[in-house]
Amino acid sequence: MNPQEIIENAAKAEEILPSTKGNLLLWLAEPSLPEWASQSILSLLKQEAWEELNDRFYQNMAFGTGGLRGRTIGRISTDLEQGTPSERGTPAHPAVGANVLNDFNVIRATIGMFRYCARQLKEAGRDEVPKLVIAHDVRHFSRHFCELSASTWSRLGGIAYIFSGPRSTPQLSFTVRYLKATAGVVITASHNPPHDNGFKAYYEDGAQIVEPHASGIINEVNQTPLSACADHLPIDLSRVVELSETTDQAYRNAVAETVLQPELLKKSPPKVVFTPIHGTAHIQCMPLFQHFGLEVDTVGEQMVEDPRFPTVKSPNPENAEALSMAVQKAGQTGADLVIGTDPDNDRMGVAVKDDDGRMVLLSGNQIGSILAEYRITRYKEMGLIPAEGSQSCALIKTFVTTPLQETIAKAHGLKTINTLTGFKWIGEKIKDYEETLTSKLLAEEQLALNYDQTPLAKRAALLQKYSTFYVFGGEESYGYLGSDLVRDKDGNSAVLMFCEAAAYVKSQGKTIVAYLDDLYRKYGFFHECLGQIYYEGAAGSAKIKRILDSYRENPPTELEGLEVTKFTDFGKDTLTDADGKQIPPQNFYFLELSDGTSFAVRGSGTEPKIKFYFFTRREVPAGADLPAIKGELREHADRLREAVETDADQRAQG
Repeated sequence: MNPQEIIENAAKAEEILPSTKGNLLLWLAEPSLPEWASQSILSLLKQEAWEELNDRFYQNMAFGTGGLRGRTIGRISTDLEQGTPSERGTPAHPAVGANVLNDFNVIRATIGMFRYCARQLKEAGRDEVPKLVIAHDVRHFSRHFCELSASTWSRLGGIAYIFSGPRSTPQLSFTVRYLKATAGVVITASHNPPHDNGFKAYYEDGAQIVEPHASGIINEVNQTPLSACADHLPIDLSRVVELSETTDQAYRNAVAETVLQPELLKKSPPKVVFTPIHGTAHIQCMPLFQHFGLEVDTVGEQMVEDPRFPTVKSPNPENAEALSMAVQKAGQTGADLVIGTDPDNDRMGVAVKDDDGRMVLLSGNQIGSILAEYRITRYKEMGLIPAEGSQSCALIKTFVTTPLQETIAKAHGLKTINTLTGFKWIGEKIKDYEETLTSKLLAEEQLALNYDQTPLAKRAALLQKYSTFYVFGGEESYGYLGSDLVRDKDGNSAVLMFCEAAAYVKSQGKTIVAYLDDLYRKYGFFHECLGQIYYEGAAGSAKIKRILDSYRENPPTELEGLEVTKFTDFGKDTLTDADGKQIPPQNFYFLELSDGTSFAVRGSGTEPKIKFYFFTRREVPAGADLPAIKGELREHADRLREAVETDADQRAQG
């Protein structure tokens, strides 16, 4: 029986989806498909690996508003894909398929981006060659995809810049601005499992792409056929530019600017255990530690770049298990805190010593709140913002980040901007503030400003006079940004910012836990928890869609005996932020309950799961039993999470 007959019969028997059938036939008919790829498809057909074939071919990998992310190694790998794996376990070839990250999808994405960027430059009357900066992390095929994308871009007539080795996502963001490039890409799947990789897209402002560029690039990628890949499969780096140490130093200088009181790191240095969890953070963090005179202990096994992340179940610093080796070392060395970063170093997790000497893991919400309070206070002491605060200064956070940060900002007299989930929206707001400043300065004073070369104090003054000064921003998922010179969450600067805050707290004779409790007594105790359900593959995607659709069609009216008093549908309701700017529609829901508790529902943009965010709060009167309040709210949040997850699982079944 020939392959076409096998595919036809499998479709008739409903073993594969109609879309899977169409894509399989298209791929097998492509004459330029390498033999290893076509033979791998035939191998999966012979094995009757229907679920695997559905997952790989039921759709073309969607180039979303952040780019591409998904499996690069299948659940089932063929012998030809495996080949002879590298020393670190990387197979000979990425998985073949329409819905996995492989050479074909990287090439299509690069061609689509190039065509869009070239057209935008032409329409703007800018006689420029499109320039692309590409960074990559340590994952399977990351260097290969980086070189493939650079080769494709330069073959199309553009200028492509790559680094000598792995670099972090925030450094890519900075370097796009530093080189005045048209766009940027980082090959990473952040903290996803080892079998994943991604193609994350940035525009000339150094932030992840947003509208109208997102739709424009997506349209170009979708119009790029599989056949367009043929000429670009061979990699040619002869016209690709490798960046020098000068670029690294420029980024380190920008990160160093986020340390507001360097003398604290010398007077009261915290004892730190640091781990990059096999990723990129050590590349810039170690020189920065040295620059500020910080001596840190490291987890030797996890300083090794390894795409398998062999010492952890998941390379996600928000998980206690990922920091367990560092915590163990902290116990041996008497360290004050443990700091860990994810593979592309845009997220940071922290464990700190409590008053009893035990190491406790902080949540992303707690870390962000500590940094917000500390940095706003220091900015005021330094005279960079008024002592009474100003509505021309903003803290920016996502809707699903703790309301404690908004309470802190309000108490300090600052404006809070809430955005949709994803740091690209924070980056977009900073861009808005920059553009408002430069246009007003030009119109009113006939001055053209080199924004990135303007010192912090001068930028802060000009932004407060003509626009809004970005003070701090973050999201609950362990991402923080203290500098407007970078437009994505930055693990390098987050590490230094937290070390500085820890040094201050230590200088006061306190622990971080005691400092956090002081915030709770001042602003109220806020407790958040996260619920999430994974639904992988084609079937899982359908379940996630059913849950999201059902919330719009039939939202809950009560939960655990509490009435739902308000239901906000971000996909249908017209909403604006504190600047009066309309918030783009999204399948995201926010529900408020009669006791003041609230929760949010959204599908993850980077992993096959649906996420639920729960928010509780209670005032802490003088003399109140704070531990008892903490326990009550945690139990309440956990009960709500269990009820919502049970309800969601029922909704998933239809």
